[in-house]
Amino acid sequence: MEDIQDAQIVHDPPQEATSGDATVLSSIESLINQHISSIAANKSELKKLREMIASALANDPTYKLHEEEAKKAAKVKAATKSELMKAPANKILVEKANELTTEIKEADAALSEYLREFARLTGTTEFETDDGEVREIVFVAKLVKRSSRG
Repeated sequence: MEDIQDAQIVHDPPQEATSGDATVLSSIESLINQHISSIAANKSELKKLREMIASALANDPTYKLHEEEAKKAAKVKAATKSELMKAPANKILVEKANELTTEIKEADAALSEYLREFARLTGTTEFETDDGEVREIVFVAKLVKRSSRG
């Protein structure tokens, strides 16, 4: 039989933000918006510069000749690679490499979650490994448009 006990639910009120917090938050929001604008402008400028570089290369006859030769060599290389990859031993190696890559990605994702939880529970962003090496837990934040997330 289960032992049922009475319990009381405690609702802690949310912490009140101080005017200092509001000022800091406003400053951070302003910095975020400034950086978003700056990054967008720099990306636009970079796109223009890359187009100018591509145009300069495309208009040079020597570069065009070398580019064509490189394309031909790349086709020969790809055909050779394709033939070599048909060998059963190489197919097995590729399959093992793909499986290991997937395993590493899954382990990295799990480690990331464990580290996030460790940092949350301990309040520290350092972790000492079994061999005594102290490593820092680093969190990476990224801002994406809502429509691009599925």
